[in-house]
Amino acid sequence: MYNEDDIVRLKSIHKKLNSIFTIVQRHDGIVKALSDEIEAQPAILMLLIAIAKQFKKLQKNNSNILKNFQESDLKGIASVRNFIAHDYDGVQLAIIESTIRYKLPETLEIVKKLLLDVENAKK
Repeated sequence: MYNEDDIVRLKSIHKKLNSIFTIVQRHDGIVKALSDEIEAQPAILMLLIAIAKQFKKLQKNNSNILKNFQESDLKGIASVRNFIAHDYDGVQLAIIESTIRYKLPETLEIVKKLLLDVENAKK
């Protein structure tokens, strides 16, 4: 189905996505979490960079896992990473908020389904 390295990367993405949603929940919403410049905002931004890095590694390995994601979403993940990494102080939090609100839940659902498929294939 998928090679073990790709599954490890998928699990890493899953963990990081869950961490973002945990941070948001602990701060009573996305806007409040992104307003916390001491802990929550930097943590979210670094998690987004780390998620993009894992997707980049999947792309480098030509992983067939990526067939489950829209090409535009993969480009968006890379763009958000570049935006954060190259202009950290100029990050437009409205874009990050929109990403968390509208794109990350879809991505998390795809990742969950893929991991469930992997578990079911092992049975």
